[in-house]
Amino acid sequence: MKKSITSITVRYGETDMMGIVHHSVYALYYEQARVDFIKLFGVTYKELEEKGLMLPLICLECRYKKALYFSDEITVEAFVEEIRPAKIKFGYNIYNSENELVNTGFTEHGFVSSTTFKPINAKKLFPDIYQSLSESLAE
Repeated sequence: MKKSITSITVRYGETDMMGIVHHSVYALYYEQARVDFIKLFGVTYKELEEKGLMLPLICLECRYKKALYFSDEITVEAFVEEIRPAKIKFGYNIYNSENELVNTGFTEHGFVSSTTFKPINAKKLFPDIYQSLSESLAE
């Protein structure tokens, strides 16, 4: 399975009054990791959109195992959990600087046209991209 590794330093503004990373920030960490993951295939997220492929969010799940705090150095893994012609599911693992798993989650995204915003069959319309993402499951 192919994975990307994204390093992030927790910023002060990402924490709440208790000094703990606010739950809403994890979606941003997932997003950064997903953008970095797409780059592994020689194309940027922006280039995907320019080619006519958008990936709007359908579902997000986030499970908290341990708190993160301001200035923590974290690592976010991103990978494809499942892919179908009309949607893709990315998985995420977040580790703290002690390499402890502190968070897991996933996001599901539909494949839609950037011009019509209607669902498309990515396997047919973007076969190279779809094939690369599919192969990342087997690695």
